[in-house]
Parts: sequence; C-alpha cells; structure tokens
Amino acid sequence: MTHIKARGLLLDIEGTTSSIDFIYGKMFPFVREGLETFLATNWDVTEVREACDQIRRDRVADLGEAAGVMSDRLDDIFAEVTRLMDGDAKTTGLKQLQGLIWRRGFESGELKAHLFDDVSPALRQWHEQGLRIRIYSSGSVGAQKLFFGHTVSGNLLPFLEGHYDTKTGPKREAGSYAAIVKDWGLGAEEILFLSDIPAELDAAREAGMQTGLSMRPGNAEIDVAAEHPRITTFSELSIALPAG
Repeated sequence: MTHIKARGLLLDIEGTTSSIDFIYGKMFPFVREGLETFLATNWDVTEVREACDQIRRDRVADLGEAAGVMSDRLDDIFAEVTRLMDGDAKTTGLKQLQGLIWRRGFESGELKAHLFDDVSPALRQWHEQGLRIRIYSSGSVGAQKLFFGHTVSGNLLPFLEGHYDTKTGPKREAGSYAAIVKDWGLGAEEILFLSDIPAELDAAREAGMQTGLSMRPGNAEIDVAAEHPRITTFSELSIALPAG
C-alpha cells in the first residue's frame, strides 16, 4: 500500500485508467475506418472546419512555411490526418478531429470506453472522500468527456471536476503542469499526478507535484531506474487529505 497526502488527483488516460490496447486497437482504427466518410458528410460543419484549419496550422508549425503550407481540400486533409496518425502525433487539430469522430461512435453506442476494473470504484471513493479529480490527456477535452461519459462502468463524469489537453501545453514540459497548478488553485505539492510515461512524471515533479508511475498490463517496459513510486492498481493507493 502506498500512502499519500493530497487534495487533487491528476490522471492520465492511456495506460493509466484505460488500456493502451483499447486506445490503439479500437479507438484509433475507428477513426481511420470512418475518416473519409466523416469528412465528406461533415465538410461544412463549423467545428469540423475549425479542426481542419487547426490541422493546417499545426503542419506549418511543425514543418515550417516552406514545406508545411497545404490546401484545405478534403483529400489533402485526409492525407495529412493519415500521416499524423501513422506517426502517432499528439497535435491539437488532429485530436480535435478525432474527438469529433469518436463522438459519433460513443453517442451511437459503437464505442464504449474500456476502464481497468479498479478505476470506477476508486474514482467513486476518492470523490466521496472530498478529493478533487481532474484529467490531463493528449486527447481533446471534448474526447475526454465523451470517454468518461460512456464507459463500461457508466457515466463517470460526476466524479471529475476538470480536464486538460494539449491546449494547456505539451505533457512532457514542466510549464504545462505549472499552468495546471495555477488554474487549479491548489499547491503543487497537494496534487498527485499518475501516468505511465516517466518523462511526463519528470515534468510534473519539476513543477512540484507528487507523482506515481502507472504499471498496467500492456504498458511499455520501464527502465528500473525510473524514479517514481510504482502503482499497478488504484487500490494500492491510500490517499488522505492533508491537515488544515
């Protein structure tokens, strides 16, 4: 049992609350298979156009003006989204578009978010204790809300008070966690961040947060030198509110 004193819990999704296999084996293929039809049938929808415009801006930011400028034609957007997904990119525009496609899947019942068995009971218990729980994921805030609103354990959104995505900043930069601390209004030392990526935990620790390394089935092997407490299940955590 790992004993922690904290007021806030900041949780990653992939490899922490849900399996990597579900994200890469179900959610990403759902986007690939439906991408062309979705773009063709929703091309003039405002939020789709906004996501596509962001994808074009992200490309310029990544490749520069000379190589990055692209048209807003459907076939060019399709090709760019495919390129980004092939590279497992975490860009804002891609995540916005993926979220819109996932919304159709979750709302239709074609998708139902996988959770590890210990997640739902832990969220409920922590919420009842008065702990404040927020999510920080590379997936868009909209996609996060769809995910936790349509899980195998039902709607878990009532247990979550906030969400952060790449608009806050890259997950491997300390400044992103400093921005979260400022927005949350808690002391950095009062927040426990759980993730399966040591580089993310390093950045959170640099910002003053407590950290825990998620060791879930299917996660990548971690160097034994990773300097973060290891958590294989949320039931291993005993979290108490600090005095005062």
